[in-house]
Amino acid sequence: MSMIERTFLMIKPEGVERGLIGEIIGRFERKGFKILALNLTRLSREQAERQYEEHRGKDFFNDLVSYISSAPVVTFVIEGENAIAIAREMAGATDPGQARPGTIRADYGIDVQRNVIHASDSEESARREIALHFGDLIKE
Repeated sequence: MSMIERTFLMIKPEGVERGLIGEIIGRFERKGFKILALNLTRLSREQAERQYEEHRGKDFFNDLVSYISSAPVVTFVIEGENAIAIAREMAGATDPGQARPGTIRADYGIDVQRNVIHASDSEESARREIALHFGDLIKE
């Protein structure tokens, strides 16, 4: 069953630094998704910690927070049929070496941490991350 959903995506620092913003966003637009919000920003440490809250206490948490707040990122929200699952599929496996050919991470990812893109993994995460990054700008 298909349904119109919204999801949160973030182009990580190396994707911005390598000039991949247009290519990555273009893939979602060509797939038929509507861009509802878009922001080039630099996350504060607090925002980064809230973004990756579910990983707090894990051994990679501090490195992840330091990395994601080290340079500008592009945060954006897309809308369309089955947006959450399709965006995750388009992003590919977290480890670029394990990602299916043709996915964003397989094409551009460097390693597990520098894998170019973050995509919300559930409806709950999408709602939380959209609220965290876009607040009242995006209403359900």
